[in-house]
Amino acid sequence: MEVITSHINADFDALASAMAAKKLYPDAVIVFPGSLEKKVRDFVDSFTPVEIKRIKDVSLSKVSRLIIVDTKHPDRIGHFKELLSKSGVSIHIYDHHPFNKSDIRGELEVIEKVGAVSTIFAEIIQKKGILLTPMDATVLCLGIYEETGFLAYPSTTPRDLMAVSYLLKRGANLNIVSNFLKTELSTEEFSLLNELIQSLKEVVIHGVMVKIGRGTLEGFGDIAHLAHRVMDMEDTDAVVLLVAMADKIVMVGRSRIAELDISQVMAEFGGGGHPFAASATVKETPFDVLEERLVESLKKHIRPLKVAKDVMTAPLIVIQYKGALKEAEDMMTRYGVNVLPVVKKDKYMGIISREVVEKALFHGFARSRCIDFATTDAFTVYPDTLISDVEASMILRNQRFVPVIEGEKIIGAITRTDILRSMYEDFLRKGRVINRELVREPVSVSGRNVSKILKERLPADLYEFLRMAGEVADDFGFGVHLVGGCVRDMLRGVENLDIDIVVEGDGIAFAKKIGEKIGAKVRVHQRFRTAQVVLPEDTKFRAHGSKIDVATARTEYYESPAALPKVETSSIKKDLYRRDFTINTLAVRLNKKDFGVLIDFFGGQRDLKDKVIRVLHNLSFVEDPTRAFRAIRFSERFGFKITRHTENLIKMAVRINIFEKLSGARIYDELALVFRETNPVKTLKKLGDYGLLKVIYPKLAFSPALESLLQSVHDTISWFELLFLKEECDRCIVYIMAFLHKLNREERKLALEGLNVPEKPKEKIVNGLRAAEEIIKKLRPDDPVSIYHLLEGYDIETVLFSMALTENSEKKKAISRFLLELRNTKPFLKGEDLKKLGIPPGPVYSEILKKILDEKLRKRLKTKEDEADFINHLLFKS
Repeated sequence: MEVITSHINADFDALASAMAAKKLYPDAVIVFPGSLEKKVRDFVDSFTPVEIKRIKDVSLSKVSRLIIVDTKHPDRIGHFKELLSKSGVSIHIYDHHPFNKSDIRGELEVIEKVGAVSTIFAEIIQKKGILLTPMDATVLCLGIYEETGFLAYPSTTPRDLMAVSYLLKRGANLNIVSNFLKTELSTEEFSLLNELIQSLKEVVIHGVMVKIGRGTLEGFGDIAHLAHRVMDMEDTDAVVLLVAMADKIVMVGRSRIAELDISQVMAEFGGGGHPFAASATVKETPFDVLEERLVESLKKHIRPLKVAKDVMTAPLIVIQYKGALKEAEDMMTRYGVNVLPVVKKDKYMGIISREVVEKALFHGFARSRCIDFATTDAFTVYPDTLISDVEASMILRNQRFVPVIEGEKIIGAITRTDILRSMYEDFLRKGRVINRELVREPVSVSGRNVSKILKERLPADLYEFLRMAGEVADDFGFGVHLVGGCVRDMLRGVENLDIDIVVEGDGIAFAKKIGEKIGAKVRVHQRFRTAQVVLPEDTKFRAHGSKIDVATARTEYYESPAALPKVETSSIKKDLYRRDFTINTLAVRLNKKDFGVLIDFFGGQRDLKDKVIRVLHNLSFVEDPTRAFRAIRFSERFGFKITRHTENLIKMAVRINIFEKLSGARIYDELALVFRETNPVKTLKKLGDYGLLKVIYPKLAFSPALESLLQSVHDTISWFELLFLKEECDRCIVYIMAFLHKLNREERKLALEGLNVPEKPKEKIVNGLRAAEEIIKKLRPDDPVSIYHLLEGYDIETVLFSMALTENSEKKKAISRFLLELRNTKPFLKGEDLKKLGIPPGPVYSEILKKILDEKLRKRLKTKEDEADFINHLLFKS
């Protein structure tokens, strides 16, 4: 008698393998040593793909051949274990699990490293030309799909895909496969999953994280799919679940790293499986004892990962923090290094690169201290930091030199060369080095495609425009990217329709071609290789803005600190590197082939996620001091934090008086942008905290009185803008009045000259400051006529500043009454009407109309007839 069997609690791979084995051993009977998994049992009840005998119907004494599928562990075949030592019984084994010492050995052993035993049988059946019915093919597909997680588990091989292809040709029904492999949880399974998740205990061994969960299930059930769910939900290297069922504990393990072969762990408990998925069953062992044994087994089988001290370069050449930049340059040249750690005695302080040193020397800072230009917040690691974590952080942060710190002392460093050497050694160890020429493949810095986000968050016609821009660039053979605040804010979930495009090629030619296609004018700025596409009134794109900015990808250098940059054409990476902060360095590829691919060279996504403002290099504020104003403005606008290192660089720029080299016009422009923020007072206060208000004028400081006045200005302007009047107020003028209010006349003059304020705004500021004091002094809130004639001749900025300046609420109400009501009061009667009334033309007209106006302001005259009666009364009296 021939018997085909498998393991206890048979799954679809066991069922399919047994059914297929029946094709090879037609006289054999199929007998499972235990129960079927519930979903397998439901399938068999629905379709009866093959006859299955009960074990009580088989006499072990009559068995001459035992065909074992999907296992070879003696403890997993139940009562059939008795046949292993019986003479005259031939053992045939078909399995895909690797051999362990305690495994059954057979007369015939077909052991293949594939994702499922069903694959092995599909190949054999195909080779022998055995006929398969569509149901046979469906069952084998069930076995392969279940065992490989729909061909997604790491154990999947190309042979599994080829087997599925063959089975589909034989009529396999994927609807049935999908229905029976659905992973919806029953109430009991959901409760068990929740219990397992709540009980998870984290164990870290040799840098490998394993999570161990406990649970209890009434009766019997399949928990393998729960292990996959836990792995998907948890950030861990491996999971082991311990589930009590009746008188036993089922152990299910999953591993996603090569350093832990989970089948070796399960083998110690009488189980087995694959390196990435295995299980075991243990009887009469308490949870606590079993978990202790499990942890000891994990310690034995987890291979230690490399750590920083295994890879780092040591000892290092260092420079003291007071060392001059010229000394750093000499040391770099002498020792052939590109980065120097900066220390204070033995204490690590930061790192400084050759690029920073050379730029600083170029700007004349040869005698400055290294610490002033060092990167003080560079990513550092401990000696026992996993090398995989170091690799990931170096790529994420674009950092080529990572200090290894022990206590406060730097004991070594990891460079890109060290990482490459470590990777090469791993390749050699794992036998993965192939004897062929290395091929340089293009690498995407991000790989993330955000085209769906573009489509969701941009108006349809604007999205269409970007698609068209990519096609135009393709015609030229140019690379083209969407850059700037639009990309940044899109990833923040905030609308920003300011479209900035950078072209790797001739940006001006590109812009002209775009202009031709949509009938738009193009303004060209040849010096900077930029252009503006001015959208025509009738184009559908006009609704979202009046222009599109186009620039040629460029790099820039500064001939002196705070000077305007010199520009040269370059790559997109260089173009993004010249920007102010990492969050503004993100770009989206628009070319058709890679449309929507996000480019992130400098960690912009990370800093958006962490909500921080970070400069790209240590000379950022030396080359362009206005970036300090922008850092604070963005920080307050977005609610982001300025990184400690960036703060240190701002303070250093203030300390070395770099802002003295900045033209007043550029400071004025930055202040104007600050004043346009939703709530500029916080930004202005932060500017004061950093000492940047002194850049406007040395005597300016952010005092409580100034803060109160600025807040009053903000409240007043906000109130006025909410009136939605056609009249516009120049915010900049009103805020500068507030800043200069406490200065004397000469100091105001010097401050305005220093800011290089344009002539018309300067005149308004000077006259407004002088007038505001007089207005507040003379204003009589109870007299509308007085209010009107006092305020009527002044510009809106002076009136609003007066309203903000006064602390008297009645006077504030009087000014608001003027703006809302009094200033719009006009007589109905005109000169022509007076002439019709018989009054001879002359200066008397002005006097009469003024008297009418005064009476109207006092609300004594409401109609034209009232005004005429008033004139008649005047004439009668005279």
